[in-house]
Amino acid sequence: MEERVLITDIARFSVNDGPGIRTNVFIKGCSLKCEWCHNPETIAGYPELYWKKRLCVQCGACLEVCPKDAINPPIAPELSSSEGSTYHKINRAKCDNCMKCVEACKYEALEVTGKAMSVSEIIDEVERDRTFYNNSGGGLTLSGGEPTAHPAFTLELLKEARKRSLHTCLDTNGFCDFSVLKEIAEYSDIILFDLKHLDSARHLEKTGVKNNLILKNLELLCGTDSEIWIRIPVVPGFNDSIEFHTQASAYLASFAKQVKRVDLIPFHNYCQDKYSWLGKDWSYRETDAIDPSFLEIHADIYRQYGLVTTVGGSGFEEAGTG
Repeated sequence: MEERVLITDIARFSVNDGPGIRTNVFIKGCSLKCEWCHNPETIAGYPELYWKKRLCVQCGACLEVCPKDAINPPIAPELSSSEGSTYHKINRAKCDNCMKCVEACKYEALEVTGKAMSVSEIIDEVERDRTFYNNSGGGLTLSGGEPTAHPAFTLELLKEARKRSLHTCLDTNGFCDFSVLKEIAEYSDIILFDLKHLDSARHLEKTGVKNNLILKNLELLCGTDSEIWIRIPVVPGFNDSIEFHTQASAYLASFAKQVKRVDLIPFHNYCQDKYSWLGKDWSYRETDAIDPSFLEIHADIYRQYGLVTTVGGSGFEEAGTG
């Protein structure tokens, strides 16, 4: 029987995660806990339960089937959906994710995030858009979560993609043993390597881990023949200062032979519904999204160091090196 991992989404027609038109495969499970994470459903390595209050009619069907008394009694739908309401359908402390409530819900207000899929099932799905890849230079981008958290599966998937002549990008936070990263990188056409901060204490504060291993892995990876695109999620109050980007551009310029481009990814808050669906607070809920045009000033710093740099990471246009 084929090994399976949990996949939260297979997003077709992406243009911001590698060259051309791509299909993004999001693996569930991550080694970091970034406070600003835009895909909170990919952090935990087990299936989770969404409750979408806008779809909930408060019928009570989920309450009747829950064996753990983890469903809060129905209230008027207009009250649960009202602005400022603190009502949440699921008592997460009691819930064991048996998903019986999902089966009982007729209104799709309850949903499982995390579907077990095999390599062949994923590749078959990705293959559906081969025509678009051929015409645009696109392919498969493996993201998450963190693909290196599932090293054997990730390696098998990338090997199968290569057998089928599918272009691949590995989107990684770099927090793993280098032996794992090196082997996986050999079957990846491009490595999308996240760089969040250069200061270890700041990195630990916002992601849950120090960055020593990540920076060391980046330096070792730059000693291989891998093509590397650096992706920097620019987060207000964390790494949006000119000082940080001046330091980061000087650091990355020392690896210019392997670092083919830098993508500055503006923070956004479009994901706040996901946190609500998971019953989680989000410390960035009231933080405004960064206007991409604001980051052109930051991008010019990297360009002055000779680094091809984009704002947003589009696979169809590259900013000049300046």
